[in-house]
Amino acid sequence: MSGGVPAGGAPAGGAPAGALGSIVRPLSEKEFARLRALAIARGVVVERDGLSVLGFGEATSLPLPNGLSDPQALRRTAETLAAIGSRTVALGAFHFLPDAAVALTVPSVCVRRLDGASPIAVVVGTAPNEAAVTDLLAEAAAAAQAGTAESPPDSFHLASRRPHEDFLQRLAAAVDEVRSGRLDKVVMAREVLIEANRPFRQGDLIERLRTLHPSCATFAVHGFVGATPELLIRRSGREVESHPLAGTAARSGDPEVDRRVEAALLASDKERAEHGAVVEAITGGLRPVLAELRVPEAPSIVELRNVSHLGTHITGTLVAGADGELLNALELLALIHPTPAVAGTPVDLALDYLAKAEEVDRDRYAGAVGWIDADGDGEWHLGIRCAIVEDRTARLFAGVGIVADSDPAAELAETQLKLQAFLAAAVRP
Repeated sequence: MSGGVPAGGAPAGGAPAGALGSIVRPLSEKEFARLRALAIARGVVVERDGLSVLGFGEATSLPLPNGLSDPQALRRTAETLAAIGSRTVALGAFHFLPDAAVALTVPSVCVRRLDGASPIAVVVGTAPNEAAVTDLLAEAAAAAQAGTAESPPDSFHLASRRPHEDFLQRLAAAVDEVRSGRLDKVVMAREVLIEANRPFRQGDLIERLRTLHPSCATFAVHGFVGATPELLIRRSGREVESHPLAGTAARSGDPEVDRRVEAALLASDKERAEHGAVVEAITGGLRPVLAELRVPEAPSIVELRNVSHLGTHITGTLVAGADGELLNALELLALIHPTPAVAGTPVDLALDYLAKAEEVDRDRYAGAVGWIDADGDGEWHLGIRCAIVEDRTARLFAGVGIVADSDPAAELAETQLKLQAFLAAAVRP
């Protein structure tokens, strides 16, 4: 991965999944730290407080030609991982459109540290052995000693892919569409392009994002890089969690002012209705597969660096289906993606409207990024506060929910706030 951050889907190559096996190699804290630094620089990363899933190389690729829309393929993915071996992991990023083709990557070496457990390396191959970990540790030590000869970019050109006036007109048209009664809400996105004088360095981006947004999940998956505050789904055995966000207010840095703004956010009928629609969609999708569903009566405030959101922490307990099996993390994700937070309501009608009116190739923006393991456990985060990075260019995205009383100028300003999450990490003149 030297010379910049790659874009696109999973890299080509790897062995047929049926020929693969795995071994587990415990890691010391020092070894984990070395491998983490190497992954942040040029591996695959999904990380939050209490969790690191880091990938090196590709043992095999697991194609999903119909994305999340083929339940049998989603079931086979977990079965394939289980056949390779215990603790085997696949990582990836789904597109915003749920039926878009993707391929998940099974790394040749996956480093895992989950919620305080001792770190491990899972080696996958036709004849897996610990030499793969030894080689990576040597590479990490050499990289730490040598540093990098590549200078970071220090000159940048930023341009909106669409003039503000054009975007404002599209927002106004979306307001009219909602007022007509055809939609309750639609989420409109815009794109900003950064062109740098030298390739972006993945390690710089991830370290800055982690520092700026410590409560978020940071990720770098084949050129898709960001720090997201929103958990779509997590499965751990029978336990399921989701933490949707919807409703936004700017933070000033003045605690007294921010408290008043957050109180107004909690009291806003508009923001509460938008948030409630997202919570209702997620609970409606999950309820049929849960023995127990726990939803707070009211949302709480989620504070980020420059904005506050309304958030609701949803939890539940899975019930086995008619076949006696629990749904895996991918199958659960398919029940709720995309949510009204990134599409609108009703979701199907909102997607139809966006296909005609938005004219933005969202790619993996507002999709899902994360991992699934051989037990069917895993977690998938909403791909926002992010960019698609390739060499010297970065495509940034931000979206806003349009309802009947939305003000286009205020919604444009909200996209500018959201874009700051990645801009602050990428643009360092």
